[in-house]
Amino acid sequence: VRGARENNPRDVTVAIPLGLLVCVTGVSGSGKSSLVDQVLHRNLRRQFGLGESEPGACDGIDGVALLTGVTLVDQAPLGASSRVNAATYMGVLEPLRKLFAKTPEARERGLKPTSFSFNSATGACPVCEGAGYEKVEMQFLPDAFVKCGACDGRRFRAEVLEVRCRGFSIADALDLPAADVARLFGDAPGLRPALQPMLDLGLGYLSLSQPAPTLSGGEAQRLKLAQALAEAGTAPGRLYLLDEPTTGLHAADVAVLVGAMHRLVDAGHSVVVVEHNTEVALASDWILDLGPEA
Repeated sequence: VRGARENNPRDVTVAIPLGLLVCVTGVSGSGKSSLVDQVLHRNLRRQFGLGESEPGACDGIDGVALLTGVTLVDQAPLGASSRVNAATYMGVLEPLRKLFAKTPEARERGLKPTSFSFNSATGACPVCEGAGYEKVEMQFLPDAFVKCGACDGRRFRAEVLEVRCRGFSIADALDLPAADVARLFGDAPGLRPALQPMLDLGLGYLSLSQPAPTLSGGEAQRLKLAQALAEAGTAPGRLYLLDEPTTGLHAADVAVLVGAMHRLVDAGHSVVVVEHNTEVALASDWILDLGPEA
């Protein structure tokens, strides 16, 4: 990165080695996020033809041809829609639907894999259309959301909920924590590989049906990292940028997170992480220290 001059960085030139875990350190206000997000990330997105935000000012970025893409793993929500959850985001719903469609009950009723999705007309509750709640418009107050009386917030049609696989309905299975789903349905083709990155990042406690807008910033960030791990083997050479991912994490979870970042590097990617945490800095291959003052 040549001549970065966005916010606090003043004509900063840095060399970031690829294929390593690089930690960007420095006191608050030294320009870590400005350099990594506004200058590096936004300029790279523009060069890959993905630019939306105005990129940070710099003289240029060399070596872009060595990368296959760039991903910012931040704490922004996964989406505003309650239809997005861990199951849909990680691709767990597809193998679960196929497993339920193979049960004798489902075959008798003529239910296909699409019937076990709350986003399809054949599977969603006809009253709430798979939302699980009904919106009541209030004239002078914010809209109120009431649990759907027809499906009791379960999202699916009654005939779909009556189908049992290993003692669970599809709604019951999605309400389970990820670790329990892996234990009970782990032999379903494609399910274990989709769930394993979540378990590796300590998200085994997370219910697969929990709507994305209700996840904490840290959970959303780790779920994005889990998706990156799931896709790590597809096309090496990607650059992953993380901005202070250890905020609020227990020391044991920090160690798990560091292990996940190293696995991305082992898969042929590059990782740049902005951090104050000294454990992350110690575990990294290369340190860029900005400063000495803000």
